[in-house]
Amino acid sequence: MIQEWLGKVVDREDLTRHDKWLCMMMPRLKLLREFLTDDGVIFVSVDDNEMHRARVLMDEVFEEQNFVGEIIWRNVTDNNPTQISTEHEYLLCYALRKESQPQAWKADGLPVKERLIKLGEEFIKKYPKQRALQEAYTSWFSENKAVLWPFDRYKYIDAGGIYTGSQSVHNPGKEGYRYDVIHPRTKKPCQQPLMGYRFPPETMDELLKGDRILFGEDETKIIELKLYVKDYKSKLSSVYELDTRVGANELRNIFAGEKVPIRYPKPSEYIQEFLSFVAGPDALVLDAFAGSGATAQAVMALNQADGGTRKFVLIESQDYADGLTAERVRRIIKGVPKAKDAALQKGLGGSFSYVEVGHPMQLETMLKAEKLPSFDDLAGYIFYTATGEDFDAVRVNHKTGFIGESAQYDVYLLYEPNLEYLKNTALTLDIAKSLSKGSGKTRLVFAPTKYLDSIHLDQYRIEFCQLPFEIYKAAKRNP
Repeated sequence: MIQEWLGKVVDREDLTRHDKWLCMMMPRLKLLREFLTDDGVIFVSVDDNEMHRARVLMDEVFEEQNFVGEIIWRNVTDNNPTQISTEHEYLLCYALRKESQPQAWKADGLPVKERLIKLGEEFIKKYPKQRALQEAYTSWFSENKAVLWPFDRYKYIDAGGIYTGSQSVHNPGKEGYRYDVIHPRTKKPCQQPLMGYRFPPETMDELLKGDRILFGEDETKIIELKLYVKDYKSKLSSVYELDTRVGANELRNIFAGEKVPIRYPKPSEYIQEFLSFVAGPDALVLDAFAGSGATAQAVMALNQADGGTRKFVLIESQDYADGLTAERVRRIIKGVPKAKDAALQKGLGGSFSYVEVGHPMQLETMLKAEKLPSFDDLAGYIFYTATGEDFDAVRVNHKTGFIGESAQYDVYLLYEPNLEYLKNTALTLDIAKSLSKGSGKTRLVFAPTKYLDSIHLDQYRIEFCQLPFEIYKAAKRNP
């Protein structure tokens, strides 16, 4: 049934559109579940059209107790007249086994964080005097605040970098320490927090010596602790804000002046955000609907940020898999000279392989046909299943039975698609002697049977493999 739906447009007038979506997703999710490690997680991006169905489906495949959370991605501002403006999408997260997850997810490296650290270093170098430094940064911060979440309160800068004020000096819930902290300008004691200070006087002295305390204009403002961008360890919030146009601009930056077939690609920054919490330095990340290839860029950017060796696998079935998905990866590896981002100009480095999936090689499918599989079809199936390597039909020699060379073997097949041949053919001493010299590797020979002992097999470097028994069953059905 699913095969009948492939390649057909599903629109809002199709009353079975939700059924088709579920039928498409169910087997894929079950397969993806098999790929997860014990501490693995899966993220599923979905909008309002299928959100509640997706949740029920995920509960069934991954089990309700493995639900980790739901992220609301506010990615657009909709000013069109309507009852309720839709300005978000969803990201569902499930674990294979939730009990295998750490109690709290923390991330050191975030895209915005890395940019702000670098920006701070540039400003400090350019403006050695504190007043000029703060004025320059204040001007920049005012222009860019809207895109700095979750750092949109980090409006200060000093020789230590960009920072914000945190009320973590306040004692929460119960009476804390009471002592005076003198304001450096007015020389008067600063107003104390309602429940006193969280730290004892000795700790406060250390913070003051290290210039980690932020004072107000005068003593009437309660002091705050300086929280630098470089020290920030974030939590993965259930609400994330990033304009979806960032993804489109990112793609235009890579494919300047070229037309791309995806209008609203996901920003790599968005993917990098949640990967930074769950993909450790040696993680393997699989994107089953790769689209524009943003996941690859996110993985490589994380590796560049922390020196990790993460790997990615992208799967894309649309006709732009090579021209867009893979081409984006090629360009961000080598570098995009005209890109606005300095890292993209230089290139993120690394390597990848691009392969296309061939026709299914399933013996059961071959043997259900009216005729037995052809020599080439069976050769392709046998070569791949025996070696795990790509089959090159050009190298096949029907006369000698040679079907290819792998890293370990020269592979041969004694076969013709008829029952009489299968009944009367065997690997004999004469055939062993007649096999081509090949590369000198062990010869892996597939045949109906053999009339050779182990001594002669060793002498001629042969490992014998009998043809699958199912072939004989099919031959009897299709004489």
